[in-house]
Amino acid sequence: MDIKYSISKYKNSSIQEFKDSVSVEEPLEMRLKFKNNNNWETQNISITMRTPGDDEDLIRGFLFNERIIDNFNQIESIEKKGDDVGDYNLKNVIEATINNTDNLDVGRLKRNFLTNSSCGVCGKTSLDSIEVMKKEKLDLSFPKIKEEIIMMSPNLLINKQSEFAKTGGIHASALIDENGEVIATREDVGRHNALDKLIGYTFHKNIINPKKQFIACSGRLNFELVQKGLMANIGLMAGVGAPTSLAIDLAKRFDMTLLGFVKEESFNIYSNISRVILKN
Repeated sequence: MDIKYSISKYKNSSIQEFKDSVSVEEPLEMRLKFKNNNNWETQNISITMRTPGDDEDLIRGFLFNERIIDNFNQIESIEKKGDDVGDYNLKNVIEATINNTDNLDVGRLKRNFLTNSSCGVCGKTSLDSIEVMKKEKLDLSFPKIKEEIIMMSPNLLINKQSEFAKTGGIHASALIDENGEVIATREDVGRHNALDKLIGYTFHKNIINPKKQFIACSGRLNFELVQKGLMANIGLMAGVGAPTSLAIDLAKRFDMTLLGFVKEESFNIYSNISRVILKN
């Protein structure tokens, strides 16, 4: 979703006036409805700044990646709530009703998620925090991805970004298979939101297969993106930008292959080279 703004552009020692496309950023309040001692309860779990669109996939991915649910059948319904507000007449509240509370720790929800999640990690201050949700390391035997597919991934990602071409101000994540076919992409002003949308959509449609697929992301790879990839059992993540130190440490701890600075002719391998098929 984008909107036109009147701007002044300085170029070749002169000012030009024209209309520029800018990505829309709007808050989304995510709510969880569940039974607590046989009584229905609704809890606000996150407020995130996002690009409107695919909000249902966003909350699906968020609930799965944070292990509030462990399969999508536990979501009974997803509804937009409230009045149409703001300049774009949007409903900026979304509520998911779940039918299983086995993984639900209301105290943890309040500690970790009642915050502005556009900040990234949002209170998760160490590698140990993810081990509460994920105990096992990834299987190093898959996926096996050829170097030429990896180097193609930035162009594959850009070619599927409808909003980036218009605004240049949006992130994307793509699920790509071992043959270089783009299975799905999702976009958002927040890189972590884009990945939540992608994982939420591909699991909901049952088209994710970690044995033969990897995830490519625009921008840098931080702790939270790697965490979300691990929750989906993704063995290889590739980023156009640099990874952070904590992202590398987390990838190493759970045997993920992490690639950064991916370009048409080169990329950096920060962990577990065994998944990359290199030419002799």
